[in-house]
Amino acid sequence: MDKLEEQLVIEGVVDDIIYQNEENGYTVCTIEYEGEEVSCVGSMLGIHPGEEIRIVGQWATHPIYGKQLKVDTFERSIPKTVQGIERYLASGAIKGIGPKTAKKIVKHFGLDTFRIIESEPTVLSQIQGISEKKALEISEVFRAQHELRNAMLVLQEFGITPTYAIKIYKRYKDKTIEVIKSNPYRLAEDIFGIGFKKADEIAAQIGIDKNDPQRIKTGILYILNTYTLEGHTYMPRDILVEKSLQLLGVTEDFVDHAMMELGIQKAIIVKNYNNVACVFLSRLYHCEVSIARKLIDLAATYDKEMPFDFDKELKQTEKELSIQLVEEQREAVRYVLMHGVTILTGGPGTGKTTTIKAILHMLEKANEEVLLAAPTGRAAKRMSEATEMKAQTIHRLLEIGYLKEDSSRQMFNRNDENPLEADVVIIDEMSMVDVNLMYALLQAVQEGQRLILIGDADQLPSVGAGNVLKDMIKSERLPVVRLTQIFRQAQESAIVMNAHRINQGKEPVCNEKDTDFFFMNRSMQQQVQETIVELIMKRIPKFQKVDFLKDIQVLAPMRKGLLGVNELNKLLQAALNPPSVGKIEKDYRDNIFRVGDKVMQIKNNYNTPWKIYAHTGYPLDEGIGVFNGDCGMVKDIDLGREILTVIFDDQKTVEYEFNQLDELELAYAVTIHKSQGSEYPVVILPIHSGPPMLLSRNLLYTAVTRAKKMVVIVGIKDTVGRMIENNRELERYSSLAIHLKQLI
Repeated sequence: MDKLEEQLVIEGVVDDIIYQNEENGYTVCTIEYEGEEVSCVGSMLGIHPGEEIRIVGQWATHPIYGKQLKVDTFERSIPKTVQGIERYLASGAIKGIGPKTAKKIVKHFGLDTFRIIESEPTVLSQIQGISEKKALEISEVFRAQHELRNAMLVLQEFGITPTYAIKIYKRYKDKTIEVIKSNPYRLAEDIFGIGFKKADEIAAQIGIDKNDPQRIKTGILYILNTYTLEGHTYMPRDILVEKSLQLLGVTEDFVDHAMMELGIQKAIIVKNYNNVACVFLSRLYHCEVSIARKLIDLAATYDKEMPFDFDKELKQTEKELSIQLVEEQREAVRYVLMHGVTILTGGPGTGKTTTIKAILHMLEKANEEVLLAAPTGRAAKRMSEATEMKAQTIHRLLEIGYLKEDSSRQMFNRNDENPLEADVVIIDEMSMVDVNLMYALLQAVQEGQRLILIGDADQLPSVGAGNVLKDMIKSERLPVVRLTQIFRQAQESAIVMNAHRINQGKEPVCNEKDTDFFFMNRSMQQQVQETIVELIMKRIPKFQKVDFLKDIQVLAPMRKGLLGVNELNKLLQAALNPPSVGKIEKDYRDNIFRVGDKVMQIKNNYNTPWKIYAHTGYPLDEGIGVFNGDCGMVKDIDLGREILTVIFDDQKTVEYEFNQLDELELAYAVTIHKSQGSEYPVVILPIHSGPPMLLSRNLLYTAVTRAKKMVVIVGIKDTVGRMIENNRELERYSSLAIHLKQLI
């Protein structure tokens, strides 16, 4: 849409509702304004024909529907004329009143109609066809609409957009105004997208003092939650106090008192580790303690004898699978059959896949039922292809759902009361599993069942809170098998050999004859950008038989700057999927989404429905849940319905309403963190400059191990060298290793 004018204000009467989405409030309607019919679009939940409405918005031209008024904010009032009242009631705004009944009511009560409906509903029973019961139901609906009208007005006065106002009203209903005026800080805790700072602005407007205990407690929880998003499960108390003083502008006494109250309320837990006071959000503390207890129990209580002559059956397995295991792989198979919990770790080319195949074959001989899962759809698909067995995401394995009373909160149907039905559960890509997911998984595993956890401990840790795989290994309290021998076939790949060189602190060997690992020296950032575009559009497709859109992935260390994900995506979108006549696009905040774009889901949404269709258009499967890191392509954008459709790599089709587009971003370039669990035929790495904390050895190692056929590093060789030298991982505060040691 092209803007025609700046913001303007118009007042008129709602004539007709063409479309309204009850979930997000998106509405298409017409209003009578100065004798003309004006088409309006935007978030206007609950408006009805006959209402007087005041709209603040902008004129825009829709490519199909022509000139429209895009609504930024709106106010409304109930009709004040007999004709308006009748029209409002006849519109179906109130269930139980149609055009004929509306005419009777207004004829009988005139301008007093709304007062009667709200305050003396039983009087409505004087109208033929309206019983006392029906009259009370009509009054209840009318009052609910009145509450919605008042709530939306109050929320907009505080600078809350209609989209968020609708989310807030749906959460609190008739308590909305009470919540806002008594404790606006609840918004920061309950409404996704409204943080502490917005809640603090509202609190200041209604006169809440900066020393108010509720303000200080909410601020402390906000800081702890922010640290959780950075991967920590706790904060050292000294750091938390310092951050609280900076955010809240109060004295330390107020912070100390608020923390004491939060402890009494069991919102936080404070523990001393190595003479350091550590502050947890209660749920994360209990997650780590429960994980440690369950792992120790599973490891300690498993007591089964080997079901057959191990050496004999293993030889037979090698023969039947046409494989030859080395000693450490044989030990891995033996460990799995002898222990309740086993961790299998190793870098690329060390035979993890072959070992897993042998383990599965031996478990089949023992007549044991096995379930396979991984954290992401891509990782599960790779696991299925490697083992030729069904694998699924952990979320799907646990049968994810959501709470009826709060659809924003996830739940799993598989838990301690309804455990997984299998003898052995195998989880791949364990480095990606955070404490919340590990806790949920272990809730569904019973004593006597076996757990096999596979992952590369040198990869980056999970995006979510915790350091599960590394903490389990670090504790030295669980059986761990490390595969270290690189096999001859893997030695032929420069990608595999260079990954190990990087992990050992050595520089990669590049640009040799017949290699699959290249370095291109470019000293200027703009040169790096130009080279990446040329590589994707011309050079690599000539060298490798790959699809330049699907098979080549740019992985960047950071989000900002000329070589960050944000700028690279704009550059690559313009080159690989430029605008053209007939190609629909949607401008949303800092992104333009266009049909044909590569996109990524950037937050877990456990309630989003999806379907998988056959080529005939018939649905083959359906479910709910789209997860952080899932990638796909924009199939369609319906500007009329305000729907953008994505087909993900696992063939799931998802429809996004336009107000959900903050869950998507372009994915021509993604951060190395977001690439975990994925593999790409070709990986391009822009390595130029940046802060040392973002340029580390394990970041480079993770990026290189994402590639199957080719790696191309473009940038400055000295920076690559500094990354390899920088083996200091960002400190991640977690306590699982401590609990595992203490429980033993």
